Amino acid sequence: MDYSKKPLWLVKILHFEYWTWWAFYLPLMPWYLFQAFRARSFTFFTNVDTNIEYGGFFGESKINILTQINEKYLPKTLFIGKECTEEKLFKLIEENKILYPLIAKPNVGERGNNVERIKNKSDLNLYFKNTNDDFIIQELIDYEVELGVLYYRMPNENKGKITSITQKEFLSVTGDGKLTILELMEMSDRARFQVESVKNKLGAEIYYVLPKGEIKILETIGNHCRGTKFLNKNQYISDELNKVFDAIALPITGFHYGRFDLKVKSNKDLNNGENIKILELNGVSADPGHIYDPNYRLLNAYKDLAKHWKIIADISILQSEKNILPIPFKTLWPIVKHHFIN
Repeated sequence: MDYSKKPLWLVKILHFEYWTWWAFYLPLMPWYLFQAFRARSFTFFTNVDTNIEYGGFFGESKINILTQINEKYLPKTLFIGKECTEEKLFKLIEENKILYPLIAKPNVGERGNNVERIKNKSDLNLYFKNTNDDFIIQELIDYEVELGVLYYRMPNENKGKITSITQKEFLSVTGDGKLTILELMEMSDRARFQVESVKNKLGAEIYYVLPKGEIKILETIGNHCRGTKFLNKNQYISDELNKVFDAIALPITGFHYGRFDLKVKSNKDLNNGENIKILELNGVSADPGHIYDPNYRLLNAYKDLAKHWKIIADISILQSEKNILPIPFKTLWPIVKHHFIN
């Protein structure tokens, strides 16, 4: 198809990333419409988390959310505004004793876009010069376990529940003593899609022959578009863990539904509520990540999504009864159009 003479908004809608997303969710549209009918609003999701812009549907400020979480659960985090100078940036890092490597990410952004592991001052300087928007600096947390924990609480209750736990397995290859990293990547169903980005990071190292049994982590950012594998760990859900996340979530005023993306030293520490570092908190747009486990059945994934959409609608109805109303569709649509299409 020739896109050259078509308007930009149409090109974006026809783009692979957009139609595959809609193709996945299309079978659930009747269920969404039913929930909208129950809640008496097409935008029922926008009043669920009043502490997040638009309920966390899109465009939320990461720093505004993180500052609402008890600092003992957070890595050292700095907000770098567009007006910040290079001199002030490095001064802030020095004053807050944030060491390299560190993580830089946009303050507003989705799907791991422009999230980078920064190895040194030179890399940070390059990131700073190439970034025109506000961004965040976080200290690198080297805990081995990275999880996405989806949690909700009904507005009329003082206890919540975890409904999904996803463990992230970073993109890697295992050496056989014969093939280069590049050759191993090209043989991998998952890694072969990341060849160009890994080439840019590794340079000549991509032609190195890995010794037999040696594992090479290729990407340390836990996101689908970076080749991360999502693993279903719902077996970790327990009453004890629900209490841990009640302690984390209840002090966040207006929060009722979302996914905590975090790192923890061990599963034992997770159950004890210790050594937990929350990297991000996502609102109503957060999926139950366990459904993306390669071994999870598609029908079960749809059932779980339907269950979570009902939870969101149930919360919205209770919020409306307290006169906390969803954002009207006529108000939200121009904002959505500008964010996703323009």
